Amino acid sequence: MFKYFNGLLYSVEVSYPDPEFGRVMLEHYGGKDSEFSAATQYINHSQNMPNPYIRELLNMIAAEEHSHMEMVAVSIQKLGGPPLCYVNSQGVPWCLEYIDQSLDPVAMLQADAEAEIRARQLYNLHLTMTCDPKLQKMIQFLGSREDVHKYLFEKARDLILQNAPLDSFRKLITEYRMSFPTS
Repeated sequence: MFKYFNGLLYSVEVSYPDPEFGRVMLEHYGGKDSEFSAATQYINHSQNMPNPYIRELLNMIAAEEHSHMEMVAVSIQKLGGPPLCYVNSQGVPWCLEYIDQSLDPVAMLQADAEAEIRARQLYNLHLTMTCDPKLQKMIQFLGSREDVHKYLFEKARDLILQNAPLDSFRKLITEYRMSFPTS
């Protein structure tokens, strides 16, 4: 279940318009390694995940990815970028092939961790492409959240591989909830 509240997860500010960088940011909106791709993949994986705690974790992270997508959209608009469509920075439309279709729980979590790694790498690249300190702060925040997600997916995968008792997976939910900055 998703809940919507009127407000961004993290404040989006830009110092000056930069339509070209707004176009670059489309990679995070509708590109292969976008927030949309991640959210879609995690929701799909959650529906095929037998472990109820990992299913919940996947859904919570998918919801957060949607909030990241909203932040990216706001930044594109504030930068004066192009209209929002599910395309990458080159105008190539998003496609279903971007989504991992694994059904094995370990393979799903591995694919999810790899998606977070690629997203982090993309944020790191784009961080070097702007001199806007306000935008850099948002990009750093988004990158740090990718690290948290990767860690949790890898931990969930390792617990499965260790045949950990079901109750030990509950701690993943607590860890996720505790991972948000307090200020």
